[in-house]
Amino acid sequence: MEKILLTTFIMLSVQLDGFAQVIPSIQTDRPDQTECPFITPRHYFQFENGFSYEQNNKNSYTIVAPTILTRYGINNFIELRLITEYIQLKENAITISGISPILIGFKTKLFEEKGIFPTTAFIAHLGFPKVASPAYRLNYFYPEFRFTMQHTINQRQSLSYNLGAEWEGETNKPTFIYTLTSGYSLTEKIGVYFELFGYIPQTGVPDNRSDLGMTYLFNDNHQLDISGGFGLSSTSPDYYFSVGYSFRFKT
Repeated sequence: MEKILLTTFIMLSVQLDGFAQVIPSIQTDRPDQTECPFITPRHYFQFENGFSYEQNNKNSYTIVAPTILTRYGINNFIELRLITEYIQLKENAITISGISPILIGFKTKLFEEKGIFPTTAFIAHLGFPKVASPAYRLNYFYPEFRFTMQHTINQRQSLSYNLGAEWEGETNKPTFIYTLTSGYSLTEKIGVYFELFGYIPQTGVPDNRSDLGMTYLFNDNHQLDISGGFGLSSTSPDYYFSVGYSFRFKT
């Protein structure tokens, strides 16, 4: 009886170890503006860190250093999310620096890819207007949400897109969001993408942009990225560039 129990225990241990290894490489929501539909693995913390420089016009620029997206996998269907950013905005001779309002939210898986139906997830955040540096505090709580979808074209290429809306904390009028990106794996470690995205306010002129970038996978848990883009509308920034480093670990 003891031998049977011991054998059963060893077999279960091997099987569980095998299951533990069936975890895909790190999948991030940066550097593109299109959020991916994949959930951070259960009991993993994932940190997506970046630096960006945006030239708004000849007299204004914005530096975000750092921007940090913290993700924690609750189970196979939902993750918790926290976004924190330190922003420096220069407008002519005036410079404003500080921490922007934090956003707390979640991502939940809705559907797996099947035929023409894409892998789909839902992301929602809530901005806390007073949890920020004095210069960046707002008047109201502000939500944002988006549906994120991805089609597999072949083993190397995917097509992803997001649809959603966000509020900016000063008015009750939403700005609608769209993104469309095509990603391609050059090798097992190097990926590239091209993207179109934009913001369409309920009142006002749309802000349309384009960007492209590259990711390098050091190993299953560490990734480096670089990206850059430019505006396509009169209201858009002139250009931007960004670098980032993402990693995860199991708790």
